[in-house]
Amino acid sequence: MLSAQLDGEDDPADRARVDEHLTGCAGCREWLDRAATVNRLTRTGLVTDVPDLSGAIMAALTGPVEAGTGAQPGVDRRSRATAILYVALAAVGAVQLILGLTQIGGGASSLHVHTGVDATPGHLWHESAAWNVAVGAGYLFIALRRTRPNGLVPMLTAFVGMLLLLSVNDLSAARVDGERLVSHGFVIMGYLLVVALSRVTGAFAQPPGSRMSPGAGWHLVEEEPEAPSRPRLRLVPRGPLTARHDEHREAA
Repeated sequence: MLSAQLDGEDDPADRARVDEHLTGCAGCREWLDRAATVNRLTRTGLVTDVPDLSGAIMAALTGPVEAGTGAQPGVDRRSRATAILYVALAAVGAVQLILGLTQIGGGASSLHVHTGVDATPGHLWHESAAWNVAVGAGYLFIALRRTRPNGLVPMLTAFVGMLLLLSVNDLSAARVDGERLVSHGFVIMGYLLVVALSRVTGAFAQPPGSRMSPGAGWHLVEEEPEAPSRPRLRLVPRGPLTARHDEHREAA
């Protein structure tokens, strides 16, 4: 109870009983006087100066970064090579997209499709054109977004592999002309670029979200909690719980 009174956490209903006990107990009074003195000194004493370690901490944090700047030329060369791959993939994607759209327009004007069995070749032509447009759009998407194209590698590998096998078969049977085979070269070239980009190591491409300007889109602003105020100096009221001795007590 005495310690709680010194900390201001006592029950006011018990103060009268504590004062009554202190009146007849010299040991408790002596302990309380000493505890009150220590309590007052700890609350009113000056804080000693401590050394400022912020400079040493910042130097320790920036040390590994500065030490790793020696490899900056290699990083720059890899970044430039990766940028060239993206530009090349964008060019191939644009050409492939144009070829697909041209195939759609050319097929609509050159093929006179009738109903029945004769309609099948026309649909196959359009299906092939749709694949060319989709592949070109995929190449452009990867190049513009600068994303790692790991997910497209299995699909493109199967597509390009079957395309090569069927092209060799059709070429040996004289069922395809050279112009059509040349158009397949852009698909294969884009596939090789995608494979090369998927094997590049390191943080070569920033996520799309990190390239957005700070003011773009909606963002939530959370209110910071107020800093707790420093406890004020609490003056211990004069009475039997203080470190001051009553004059009559000293006379006794």
